[in-house]
Amino acid sequence: QGTGRGPERVVVSFLQSKMYTIPGVMRAWALTACVLSSVLTGCVGAQSSDREMLIAALDAAVRAHVESESVPGISVAVVQHGATLLMQGYGFVDLEWGVPTPPDASYEIGSITKQFTAAAALLLVEEGRLDLDADLTDYLDFDTQGYSVPVRRLLDHTSGIKGYTEMPIFGELRTSKLPRDTLVRMVENEPFEFEPGTALIYNNSAYFLLGLIIEEVSGESYEDFIERRLFDASEMNDSYYCSETAVRTNRAHGYDVTEPNRVIRKRYIDHTWPYAAGSLCSTTSDLVAWNQALHGGELLSAASYKAMTTPALLEDSTRVRYAMGLVVAEQGGHQVIAHGGGINGFTSDGRYYPDDDLIIVVLQNSTGAPGPGALGQALAQTVLGDFEDTAAAPFGGDLEELTGSYVGPARGTELSVIASVNNGRLELTMGQDSKFEPDYRGDLTWNLGSQEFTFVRKGERIAELRFDNMSGHYVLRRNGL
Repeated sequence: QGTGRGPERVVVSFLQSKMYTIPGVMRAWALTACVLSSVLTGCVGAQSSDREMLIAALDAAVRAHVESESVPGISVAVVQHGATLLMQGYGFVDLEWGVPTPPDASYEIGSITKQFTAAAALLLVEEGRLDLDADLTDYLDFDTQGYSVPVRRLLDHTSGIKGYTEMPIFGELRTSKLPRDTLVRMVENEPFEFEPGTALIYNNSAYFLLGLIIEEVSGESYEDFIERRLFDASEMNDSYYCSETAVRTNRAHGYDVTEPNRVIRKRYIDHTWPYAAGSLCSTTSDLVAWNQALHGGELLSAASYKAMTTPALLEDSTRVRYAMGLVVAEQGGHQVIAHGGGINGFTSDGRYYPDDDLIIVVLQNSTGAPGPGALGQALAQTVLGDFEDTAAAPFGGDLEELTGSYVGPARGTELSVIASVNNGRLELTMGQDSKFEPDYRGDLTWNLGSQEFTFVRKGERIAELRFDNMSGHYVLRRNGL
């Protein structure tokens, strides 16, 4: 994933298969209806005590996280049923001057920007100025190399267009101040990674193009449109388009982590390039307001909101888990709508659990592990209780027919997965050192945490392996076929 090439990481904590735990802090909070009501009504006695214990556990989890030398500072918000359980800054927004993190520190939020871009596009659809089924060339001068690329395929990363943050030349471009058309011409000269609609590979180029489409259709700059139609409408008074030169009150300074427990000042990136894929800055309180407005029906029509939060099918009717600027998935019986972000010097995680009316936002001013996603996951489990995995099912077929090497395009690289059998269990090898034994879930699908591996039979033979990690659905073809 890397940290020096712009908003190229989707830091979505629940992709991780191992739960992030803090000894003595993480426990299953099986909250009763009465305890939940105490958050809203301020019940006294045992209920109030339980709420105080919950808040203390959340606070302790964050304090343990920020003790890492690779985490200078962090801001956290946990809000349930409209009541704030935690809204606080920890650590430092400036290491050199030792400035403590204020509650309203602003951060570069990286790819959390994408949900704002998606919402902006849907507002234009509602006004009849943008058609998601129209080809992107109806709005922009872009060589699609003979493919039809509906605008909606930009929103869910299924366009097949090459991602610019994965191109080696972007390392040189990211520090330059050049016309945005420079990047468009650079990307359109690259071959498509797959035929539009047949796979899902996380793609910053698509959201860069969406920003240009929003400007073309609205007649406003992307920055002005987002501020007027989304920030102002959501009362996000401390959010703005990031700048590498502007002076902003309470802006956190970012730090890159080049090796464990070693931080440096963040590497430079010109905000011409992250743009509609990752150039917004915000605070935890503003992002809570955003979630409340977006999911509360204050910004989009019911039809637009459903489109934004419902993953579309691939051309072969395969279901994916990325909708429009948001991942929509299930964790241990809880639906979650979420996204993370990573950009030079900053990482972020925002998640909303609709059935539990729970909003969690974590903003960190470094790229250090385990990252805000892991903490967001831990905070969610502190409030909701441990997420139980579905019990593994027995596999009654022949594992040997699955064995072999599967290869296909991934994010800026070629992905290879080797399937083998170890002591009667399926073993998968990804890369040189990653070997694991996933659990069988039925229909030739195995999983490891939130990662899914589905074998596809064509005719009498297994021909493909589909690897879905929520921000990607990779189609890997079996060698020798």
